[in-house]
Amino acid sequence: MPITLEFSSTLKTSRGELWSWITDLRCLRKEMMPFMRMTAPAGVAKLTDIQVIPGKPLFRSIILYLGVLPLDYSDVTLVSLAPGERFVEQSRMGSMRSWRHTREILPHPHDPGRLVLRDELQFEPRFPRGLTTWLVRKFFEHRHTVLRRRAT
Repeated sequence: MPITLEFSSTLKTSRGELWSWITDLRCLRKEMMPFMRMTAPAGVAKLTDIQVIPGKPLFRSIILYLGVLPLDYSDVTLVSLAPGERFVEQSRMGSMRSWRHTREILPHPHDPGRLVLRDELQFEPRFPRGLTTWLVRKFFEHRHTVLRRRAT
């Protein structure tokens, strides 16, 4: 049975700036460091640099612990892409039986000058559920802390 976690941050930024951030691999690395870094093929700076065919892997990314030690891999695959709104990544990973990450930009319910960035994760780990859930939760809490520092 998959585990579901949700994270959201209220951010004072434009939809275009936020979309640019969440599809730019350099910005995603900033969210992930110092804990992890994901590799990408040379010449790929943004997810939008690659033609997205829903369900077809874009590339294999090596996940590096502390930015240097190979820890895992992800066959980065988008099953849905709505520019400026959301993407759904459903990638094969070495550490997970299943992995689905939905990242969406939503209007703030009470403040038109702010947006809500929401991440929903559904995953089934190959390793102990409690430990993996704790690690994924802490990692995404860190990512959202970075986001909030950047644009509040």
